[in-house]
Amino acid sequence: MVVAGDFRNGMTFEMDGAVWQIVEFQHVKPGKGAAFVRTKIKNVIAGGVVEKTFSPSDKYPTAYIERKEMEYSYSDGGLYYFMDNETYDMIPVSEADLDDNFKFVKENMVCRILSYKGKVFGVEPPTFVTLQVTETEPGFKGDTATNTLKPATLETGAVVRVPLFIDEGEMINIDTRTGEYMSRA
Repeated sequence: MVVAGDFRNGMTFEMDGAVWQIVEFQHVKPGKGAAFVRTKIKNVIAGGVVEKTFSPSDKYPTAYIERKEMEYSYSDGGLYYFMDNETYDMIPVSEADLDDNFKFVKENMVCRILSYKGKVFGVEPPTFVTLQVTETEPGFKGDTATNTLKPATLETGAVVRVPLFIDEGEMINIDTRTGEYMSRA
């Protein structure tokens, strides 16, 4: 059991049949009246964020989210298959359970599969990936304006904004959390 007075960022608990993760919390002790805990909580399965206040004595069952490293193998229709590197089992994940940042993942990359009581609800790609630029406009000699970006298509089909000096065929590093160009590889 987790007590609302002991809430910390990242904790997960069950409430009203859903699994919630604490995004932000603040213990408030007004000059008059009882203390309370003001929070922003995220439904880890549905994805919505809600602001809610709790009494510091409220108790909720702890929810244990399983995070397992698995290798992305292939996609077939609307299913994406991940292989457990220990048991070699193939686990299908629905396209609806994938985040927008999955567009930076190519075959044989290791991702983190998130599940609760055996049901997969999310996939976390690696934080940084190195991908090849397959299509972009050529940079011209003399284009030296700082902070000028152009669109570039990567080998996974994702489109990112890169500096003018990046050409087709170059390998670049991408931050999958923000979808931004980081550096040349």
